[in-house]
Amino acid sequence: MKGAVLFDLDGVLVDSRHAQLATLAGFATSALGRRIAIANLPSEAATTPREQVLAELGYAGAINQDGWDAATATATLTAKVFPFVAEALSALRAAGVGTGLVTLRSRQRVGWLLPPAVLDLIDVVVCYEDAAPKPAPDGLLLALDKLGVAPASAVIVGDMESDMHAARAAGVTPIGAGWGFSSPAALTRAGATVVLPRADDLVTRSCP
Repeated sequence: MKGAVLFDLDGVLVDSRHAQLATLAGFATSALGRRIAIANLPSEAATTPREQVLAELGYAGAINQDGWDAATATATLTAKVFPFVAEALSALRAAGVGTGLVTLRSRQRVGWLLPPAVLDLIDVVVCYEDAAPKPAPDGLLLALDKLGVAPASAVIVGDMESDMHAARAAGVTPIGAGWGFSSPAALTRAGATVVLPRADDLVTRSCP
């Protein structure tokens, strides 16, 4: 196998910003008993831990997973796979490059966001329940172990600072997704070797 390309999910393969904000607003509305619109969320809600966002809204209790799942399942109906994804994954497979998905989402929720035709193009999927979450390197290393690829022969494409930190800790080359949740400047500060400005750049520039 000619190296590997690992991907984050939200903001990289799937345009899920609105869905993520809608999940927060929907859960907060139910938990607080008053209407919370997306416009009422903190300005950095998309890149802030959900517990912190909910606390700022006045909810400091434990997150009920059934309630969170219900809000997520409804909200993710608005998420769309970026148009470049199938082409990029197919090109990597044709080139003999392994692919992996390393996400903070649970396995169940990955299925809500990615259709089977796209999932079938990804060689390895590592979810929240499989390894310590990023910025820990565990998920990246698990994916590469399953692929049989050394960290030095791999890259990860991510849109969060935690992706860049996890890559550095794992010895994997970090590539920033400039179309995702975080700004290119934030990704560069977090250690991205390069930040790709457009999603379609992955087709020609993501191979190690």
